[in-house]
Amino acid sequence: QVQLVESGGGLVQAGGSLRLACEASGRSLSSMTLGWFRQAPGKERSFVAGISSLRGATGYRDSVKGRFIISRDNDKNTVYLQMNSLEPEDTALYYCAAVMGPTTVQSMRDKRLYRPWGQGTQVTVSS
Repeated sequence: QVQLVESGGGLVQAGGSLRLACEASGRSLSSMTLGWFRQAPGKERSFVAGISSLRGATGYRDSVKGRFIISRDNDKNTVYLQMNSLEPEDTALYYCAAVMGPTTVQSMRDKRLYRPWGQGTQVTVSS
């Protein structure tokens, strides 16, 4: 059974950086697509970034392109989300989730494909 545990959230000023980590257990991360999603109060959970097991293809939502970078370390079975130039609009609960197989850059945005999910880590960006 795959379990995901996120870490690295916190409070940061606008323009600052944070790195989120999601450690997987129960299955090799290299065989999964991993995604980061976020949910702000009163809003739906939405796609932020993903990395596929298919040649490591990555995808990002438009508002984080050029600021966020997703990567994975197969030896540590961990996926990371490096977040730079943070904005107050990035404030949300960030979740890591997995798809048990490869996805395309387009399909990785569909949260319905993902199971399991981590418990989430809070990111708060002050102005």
